[in-house]
Amino acid sequence: MATELRCPDSMPCHNQQVNSASTQNPEPQQAGDLIPAHAGGNSDSAAKLTLLSGHAHSSVPAERDPQASGGATLNSENIGGAGNYDAPPSDSLLGDCEVSRQIGAQLKLLPMNDQIRELQTIIRDKTASRGDFMFSADRLIRLVVEEGLNQLPYKECMVTTPTGYKYEGVKFEKGNCGVSIMRSGEAMEQGLRDCCRSIRIGKILIQSDEETQRAKVYYAKFPPDIYRRKVLLMYPILSTGNTVIEAVKVLIEHGVQPSVIILLSLFSTPHGAKSIIQEFPEITILTTEVHPVAPTHFGQKYFGTD
Repeated sequence: MATELRCPDSMPCHNQQVNSASTQNPEPQQAGDLIPAHAGGNSDSAAKLTLLSGHAHSSVPAERDPQASGGATLNSENIGGAGNYDAPPSDSLLGDCEVSRQIGAQLKLLPMNDQIRELQTIIRDKTASRGDFMFSADRLIRLVVEEGLNQLPYKECMVTTPTGYKYEGVKFEKGNCGVSIMRSGEAMEQGLRDCCRSIRIGKILIQSDEETQRAKVYYAKFPPDIYRRKVLLMYPILSTGNTVIEAVKVLIEHGVQPSVIILLSLFSTPHGAKSIIQEFPEITILTTEVHPVAPTHFGQKYFGTD
């Protein structure tokens, strides 16, 4: 179970534009991802991919997702190259009690052990090979996804074993889906599919407009009944938290309540987690570590664009 930090459904959701309120500095996305070749995937179970052009969400330069942007630097996420880390200077290393006081019980951490610590270390190590990096990232993603599923509701059921024995067990309640924030969030999709083969997965692409430097939602592709579902929102690195805030606003416009959103993340800064929960106090954040230095090279190295 994840550790809570404590001290001692009739709305249309496709083919429509998104009008989120503005948020500063969403996490980076990349021009090369505007029309990804695989964007049409899951087309039988998700609403039509919609280009949401012309919707400026912020007057502040958008923080960029290096793996999604193909190289043009829009803000601190990719300044200095693939190995650069973004750490808000005002944050320092915080203990669990301080994190709990500042952020709240909606932030849940995987219980720390040597296995998780080693995976975190390999992911942060600039000398790690891409093969080792991806292997460790996929393992850590799987652990986060498994715990994310554990946060979803179950119901009791009765099954019969091959010997005729009646076994009282549990099964997922229906009505769950995943949503990845492109592009780095797509790294987590396979981990979710490995655990839930038939789960439906939507996508959101948020990027900074190169001329206006405003955050824009370019794509929103969701199951048409997403307003009835509980949502596993996937984004591996929370630096400022602003991309997630924009994505949640899009989900709210499509009828999803923050209380049914579980954000799956690998690493978070205190600032990023705090910003999200201050904006949406009912959302749940699940991550492996809260640290002022976020490995913002993650997407570039995972997708081989570093």
